[in-house]
Amino acid sequence: MRQNLNFLFLSAAALLLSLGSIANAQQAPPGPVTQLRKIKDDLYVIENLITNVDNIRKYGGNVLVYLTDDGVILVDCKFESMHDDVVEKVKSLTDKPIKYVILTHNHADHAGGAAKMAASGATVIVSTDDLENMVRAPNQTWLPDVGYSGKAQLRLGGKEVQLYEVRGHTRGDTLVYLPAERVVESGDLFATVEELPYIVDYGSGGSWMDLSNEIDELLKLDFDLVVPGHGPPVTRQDVLKIRNRVVAIRERFRALNREKKTQEEIRQTLLREFNWGGEPVPASIGGMMQELR
Repeated sequence: MRQNLNFLFLSAAALLLSLGSIANAQQAPPGPVTQLRKIKDDLYVIENLITNVDNIRKYGGNVLVYLTDDGVILVDCKFESMHDDVVEKVKSLTDKPIKYVILTHNHADHAGGAAKMAASGATVIVSTDDLENMVRAPNQTWLPDVGYSGKAQLRLGGKEVQLYEVRGHTRGDTLVYLPAERVVESGDLFATVEELPYIVDYGSGGSWMDLSNEIDELLKLDFDLVVPGHGPPVTRQDVLKIRNRVVAIRERFRALNREKKTQEEIRQTLLREFNWGGEPVPASIGGMMQELR
């Protein structure tokens, strides 16, 4: 994780900007059905299955719900169209207000509902690098309240949340660590085991090399479970397997690239050897060819 950066305390008073827009990375799926998964006391995930075709499950973006005596901390908030559903799920757990929404990154399936959360009184937090991704988005109308760089800490109702800005899926992913619960929310640094390793977004500054390095840094944290950006929670052993798979695909890709294979030849080889390289992965292969020379 990034070193020599200031450790910041975040508060609702630390406002950065009030105008701009969330990056529209994806389109909302029609009518996904969400459900609550209890992780531990006072800790839940709002999750949904988008499709289940040919025994391949595709999951929508997760929302982590952390309950405190003074209010609720959310990690991500799904698409704007799913705002009311997310709020209703939270209300089914507590009558306390949503005080903070931490965004793991700028993509719409994780951050699209943030403006509505802010309009309802929540303070929205994102890394400064992914805030810059939002600033560059077209049709700017709104930006999060708070940006942090490197590391940050948030306390609410006697509970602590630690934020770490890393690079992998985007240039400014946020790992959200709950030390008392021994749980990490990784965002799309990786998704569920079935979909791993997750595609990096070169347009938002992602990096395949940093992806594996940051998973190594994640493994230095004292945790039992990781809630990924998509799909059910994974264990420390799962994370180790994910890391090894990321490295294996990266190195095989590098070897094929140095052999001057075409994009399609690389994709077919990875699909055959790793069952990786189907849609939507080809969109990133051009960027990978540039990075993994």
